Amino acid sequence: MPRPVAVLFDSGGVLMRPKGGRWNPRADFEDILREHFPTLTDADLAGAVEAGDAYFAGALSTPDYDDYHRVMLARLGLTATPELLADLRRPVDPKVILETFPDVLPTLRALRGRGVRMAVVSDAWAELPQLHDALGLGGFFEAYAISQLLGCHKPDPRMYRYASDALGLQPAQCLFVDDAPDLVEAAIALGYQGRAVLREPPAQPCTVDWITGIDQVLSLV
Repeated sequence: MPRPVAVLFDSGGVLMRPKGGRWNPRADFEDILREHFPTLTDADLAGAVEAGDAYFAGALSTPDYDDYHRVMLARLGLTATPELLADLRRPVDPKVILETFPDVLPTLRALRGRGVRMAVVSDAWAELPQLHDALGLGGFFEAYAISQLLGCHKPDPRMYRYASDALGLQPAQCLFVDDAPDLVEAAIALGYQGRAVLREPPAQPCTVDWITGIDQVLSLV
C-alpha cells in the first residue's frame, strides 16, 4: 500500500490528556459544586460522576454539556438553574486542566514541514478547535470531524469519511491514529491505513499495528 499523504488524528489520548487523569466532568467540577453546596460529600460527588459516566455510555453521540451536567445535578437532588449550569462551564484557561503530550508539537511541526496534511477525528464537544488553539495546536489541522456536530461517534463511518472527504482524499491515502485499537480496526475495515497509539504496552495482544508515540508516525508517511 502506498504511503499515506495525510494523517487523521484522534484528540484525547493521542494529542492531549487531562491533568489529573479524568476527561469528564471537568477537573474543577467538584470544587465549583462545593462553592455552592459546602455540605456535599466525596461520596455524593462520586455518585454524580458515576451517573454522568452512565449517561455518556448510553449516548449515541457526544451529548450537550448542559444536559450532561443536569444528569449529575439530578443525582445530587439539585436544581439545574441557569446560573449553576453557567458556573459549571465558566471560562477557564485550558492549560489549567489539559496538556499536550511532549511528542505532539514537534511531530506536528515536522509533518507540516513535509507537506503532510492533517485532520482530527474526535468524539468531542464542538469547542474542540478552540481548546486546541489555546494549547498551541491551532493551524495544523485542515478539518475537524467532531461527534457532537456530526451527531454520531466512532466507529460510525461518517466520522472517518467526513475528515477524508474534507481533505479531498481517498481513505487509502490517509493514516488514522487513535488510542483505541478497535476504532483503528474499524477505520482499516473502511479502507484507511491505521495505527493505534499505546503509550504503555497493552495488557492483551493488540488487534492492529501500534506505536508508542505519535513521533513514530514520521516513519510511516
